[in-house]
Amino acid sequence: MTSAVELVIAGNSDVVIVRQQVRNSAQQVGLSLVDQTKVVTAASELARNALMYAGGGQVRIEVVNNGVRDGLRLDFTDEGPGIPDLDLALTDGWSTGGGLGLGLSGSRRLVDEFDLESRTGEGTRVTVIKWAR
Repeated sequence: MTSAVELVIAGNSDVVIVRQQVRNSAQQVGLSLVDQTKVVTAASELARNALMYAGGGQVRIEVVNNGVRDGLRLDFTDEGPGIPDLDLALTDGWSTGGGLGLGLSGSRRLVDEFDLESRTGEGTRVTVIKWAR
């Protein structure tokens, strides 16, 4: 297993690199093809959110073990404007960017653990974990 990888998200090409690294790490952990696709999709959405709403950010990709199984933890952080209403932001169909409003709520459904912290004017942190079955 590899140690943690940290990547900067500053442009669309970085979103592609995040997707590639998450897929590689998901394969190392032994996630099924379906679970690989889910975690890569969630990573893509979260990276795009950091880019679109905060002008960029970073992600830490880390292999973790809970004593029973291995998993992949993704920790996205940015120093953007923050999310004033977390409950509203996690509501399907709600969007401030004119999209479908499935980025955060959809990402939450694709992973096993989802944690969202945000402070207005300070930024946002989204941590997700996908466990190998």
